[in-house]
Parts: sequence; structure tokens; C-alpha cells
Amino acid sequence: MVLLRFAPSPTGPLHLGGLRMALYNHLVAKKLNGKWLLRIEDTDSTRFVPGSVDGIRQGLAWAGLEYDYGASTCLWTFRDNSLGPYFQTERLDLYRSYANRLLDSGHAYRCFCSVDKLNEIRERLARSGSSISYDKTCTHISEEESNRKARAGEKFVVRINNSHAPERPPARDLVFGRLKDAHASLSTDSVLLKSDGFPTYHLASVADDHEMGITHVLRGEEWITSLPLHLDIYAHLKLTPPLFAHVPILLNPDGTKMSKRHGDVQVLDYMRRGWEPSAILNWVALAGWGAKHHEAPSSPSSPSSSHPVLVKDKEAPESTAVMTMDQMINAFDLEMLTQRSSSLDPGKLEYLNRHHLMMQWTQEDGLQRLAERVHERVKETFPMSKYTSLPMIKRVIQVLEQRITNLQDIPILAPYFFVEPDLTNAEAQRMLSVMPSEDERRAMLGYLVTIVDAEADNWDAHHVSERFAEEQARSGIKRGHFYKVLRAYLTGMKDGPPLVDVMSVLGPERTRLRLAPSSD
Repeated sequence: MVLLRFAPSPTGPLHLGGLRMALYNHLVAKKLNGKWLLRIEDTDSTRFVPGSVDGIRQGLAWAGLEYDYGASTCLWTFRDNSLGPYFQTERLDLYRSYANRLLDSGHAYRCFCSVDKLNEIRERLARSGSSISYDKTCTHISEEESNRKARAGEKFVVRINNSHAPERPPARDLVFGRLKDAHASLSTDSVLLKSDGFPTYHLASVADDHEMGITHVLRGEEWITSLPLHLDIYAHLKLTPPLFAHVPILLNPDGTKMSKRHGDVQVLDYMRRGWEPSAILNWVALAGWGAKHHEAPSSPSSPSSSHPVLVKDKEAPESTAVMTMDQMINAFDLEMLTQRSSSLDPGKLEYLNRHHLMMQWTQEDGLQRLAERVHERVKETFPMSKYTSLPMIKRVIQVLEQRITNLQDIPILAPYFFVEPDLTNAEAQRMLSVMPSEDERRAMLGYLVTIVDAEADNWDAHHVSERFAEEQARSGIKRGHFYKVLRAYLTGMKDGPPLVDVMSVLGPERTRLRLAPSSD
């Protein structure tokens, strides 16, 4: 069975980079008819932030990314717990057993060096110009002496012994392809088990991924330098490693690294602002989604080159391609991810959100669901209004159409559907100023009210609009001035849907009330 894992650390709220990683796990799992799980990597207690786990679950639930295995939540209850526990702090015995296997085989050793001694060793090595970070002092301790010290309660860490790299296939990544040997960049004999009995990421990830049967590991590009170490651990333990895909990081629009503590990147913020989950997923999925290539076979007659010739197999989707979850699952391919970091453009989110809203309100019951979602916000914004019913909100959504970027913006975009326009505000006064004579405006409105009264019993906003156009032509008032003044009285705002749509929603009584001559 194909099985992937999303394994965040509970060090803060779920951010967009984490959401994208969870999404990629979901897309790959579904495309390959597999499953994925949520694992919490909580072994670093110094960085633990209370509430993080609930925040991660909440963000995934909001986005509709339902994992197949993981700790139960109030939203999803999983009957199959065979792959758990799903918190690393509940798996410490497992990590110790893996460390012991490496100790028994001679591929790891106990290091009893104190922090002060390690600092002294590093400084001495640095002064001598050495590139290594540890002088392997404790490799000279006999097994008997090491066991004695451990039984006596001396503190130690377990280090991998990388004096001799194991025989294994060269590293290959699903995103970056063939990788050069990078052992020289690794720390000398990296720590696998800390003195408090907690594992480092290097040991825990290998143990967990193997025990859980993970077949594909998707993780951030920052871990690609550690891949040789992890593959060595698999080889020492005689385990088959999963396939790896190191995903380039997301950047803030200013090019800085996205993190939980910097920038406008928390998923919770987007949830609170009312962005569509489907649009957010569409947005983050496209960031870094490029074309697919394959390496062309080298020709005997062509000169040898260290850089393979790449041939394009599949074009990248447009950066604003509107995609549903099913469409993303069908089209997604890890080998189409670019090898460079990508930034998120807020303007593209606005475009995508608008189109995902449009897709929803064209579906059966979609308009009703949208109206229900924004109902409370409209009522809270206009608590004294008689016009905040669900049928009214549905009609408002329909006439605003592509003007809605975010559902929560409806009270800001079109308050005049719910309350009377404020003709004293600066915007309305500027609109009215094109016809400075109050008497002229009153005369114009008087004729329009007469038309409204005549059409009230069989209200057809289109027919009323046609008669308004006839009145404008008869009056000799400039077309631009006529309609700017009309819009001012009906809405108090210069921007909005066509006036015929405004009158259709308002109906004859409210339209007449706004046009009836009064002091302004």
C-alpha cells in the first residue's frame, strides 16, 4: 500500500507552507490510490507551543484534508489505530531499540563527552583548520568500558559511526533527481539519541517511517543535506528506504523565508477572513508547480556533459489555473515541482477565490450554502436592518457576481442593500456635485418617482431602466451626470453592479423611497 505522512512539529500555528505540504501528501496519496497519516513530531519540548496540535488539526479539517490515520479528533474518528501511536513522545521505547540495534552492530557508539569538552574539541579543530566537528574521542572507548559507564549512570548520547559509509545505491530525489554524494557536508558522527533519551530527527524519522510502512516521504528542501545520513541509517539497519521528495520552500512576497513567526502566513488568519478553502488549496498547490521533463538519452556522437539534457513531457499549469481537488489529483506529479523556492502572490489568491465562489453558487444548493455562511456577519454588521434574510443575501450574491472577491466583503461592497445609503458621506457628495442645483436634482427625481409609481404593480427593473433612459434623453441632462446622480441616491457609492440589478433587488417600494424628493 502506498502510504505517506504529514509530520509537523507542534511549534506554532499551521502556516501556508505546512498546509501545502499536507496537500501534496493528500494529492499523491489519492493519485496513487494510497493513504496518508498525520504524525506529530513533538520530541523537542523546548519549542513546544500549547494549542499547536489542535490548530494543525483545525486547519486540516477546514481545508478538507482528511487524513486516513492519526489521532482522533472531534471531526474525524478513526477506527484503525494500527499504525499508532502518532505522537513521537509516545514512541520513545522504539527509538531506544533502534539505537541499540545500531550500537550492537557497531554502526553507532556512546559518546560521554560533556558540553564543555565538546566546545573545547570544536574550538581546537577549528583553530587547526579542520572541517570536522568532532574528533571521535569516544570511539576509542572499549565496549566493556562504555557499558560500565552507562550502567553507572554517566550521561551519554548515541552517535552514528560514519567512519565507513555503507554500500548503498546513490541518492535520488523525486524533485531534484540524481544527487551528488554529500557526505563531506555532514556533521561528524551526528547524534541520534540525546542524553535525555529523546531521539534527534535523524533517528526518529527513520524509525517511524519504517515502522509505519511509509512509502513516500515528502518534506522541506532544508532536509536534503541530511538525506545521505538518513540513507546510511537505513543501510546500517538493513532496511529499504522510502522514496524521497524534497519540496522547495515557500517564500513571502518580499522574498523572505516563510515561517510561523513571520509574515501573514498562518492558516487561521485566512480562515477568519473568510477565504475559500478550495481557493487557498488551489493557490498553494500552484506555487512551484512547473513542467515535467525527462532526461534524454545521450548520443554517442554528442560530446559528454555533466549536465543531462532535459526534454519537456508536460506543460506546467497556468499560475492562476482554477482547479478543483479532483483536477489537482489527476494532474499533480511530484516530478513537476520546480527546484527553486516560490512566493505566493496575494493577487492570485483574490482571482482564484472569486472563481471558486462562482463555481459554488452555480451548483445546486451552492448559493444557499454561501448565504448561510455569511448570514451572521451581515446580521452583526446591520443589526437594525429588516433586510438581512437568507433570500435577500442570495439575491445580493447573485447581482454582485464577480465583484465578490471574499464572501465576508459583502457588507462592505454593498451596504446599500441592507440599509439606506448615507448621502452625507464624501463619496456621495462628490457624485451629487455633478448636478449642483438642488432644484434640478429634485425635478429629475420627481419624474423618476412617477415612473416607479407607474411600474410598481408589475415591477420589472429592466423595463423601469428603459423608461429612465427615455427620461434622461428627454430631459437633456448629460448621460454621465444623470446616472451618477441616480446611483448616488440609490446606493451612495460610485462603484457597484448595474443599476437595473440594484433596482431589481431593492424592489419598487425601496427604490421609490430613495428617489422621493427630500432635503439632501
